[in-house]
Amino acid sequence: MYRKIIFGAALALMTFSGCNTECCKNNSNVSSTSFDEVLMSRRSIRNYDSTKSISEAEVRELLKSVQEAPSWANQQPTKYYVAMSSEKLAEVQNLVGRNKERIMGAPVLIVSTFEKGKSGFFQGNAANEIGDGWGAYDNGLSNCYLILKARAMGFDTLIMGMRESDSLRNVFQIPENETVMAVISLGYRAGEPAQPQHRPFDEIVKIF
Repeated sequence: MYRKIIFGAALALMTFSGCNTECCKNNSNVSSTSFDEVLMSRRSIRNYDSTKSISEAEVRELLKSVQEAPSWANQQPTKYYVAMSSEKLAEVQNLVGRNKERIMGAPVLIVSTFEKGKSGFFQGNAANEIGDGWGAYDNGLSNCYLILKARAMGFDTLIMGMRESDSLRNVFQIPENETVMAVISLGYRAGEPAQPQHRPFDEIVKIF
């Protein structure tokens, strides 16, 4: 009887904690960083450690997680074009304006786009006045997942709006039906940046 009670308690604890047998087998691959720690430690990094690299497998793991981001009617309009070779990295570095020097040490550069006419549309017509703005909205959600998952994996990022979209389109042969949004650097921070000052909470939140 005593052994049954112990077994039942252990099973209940595993269930309550959200852990099952398969989960526990793979526990060594799960980051111990809490979500709050990810939020608090994420920064827009403008100085990267050029001695550290990121593997293609790690990039694939990162972007696979990004597919969990929500989108309008599950349209999933966001696309990513990844530069990892020295040739492609050099091409993209020359297309981000003043940020070129800031991202020289980043081993990965990611171009983020979204397909037009998907999010915000119903049967080919804009559902409301925002139209393709919903594609940009969904792209932002995907990019948010990207930078937070990157931080959980120990990486750092910078989202850059200064970019030459037409040239990037040529570099990656991006179709005309996709809008080029941001370039995102991915790497390891070289030093610890200060936390930026935030606006007063009551300026951005109104509860009625």
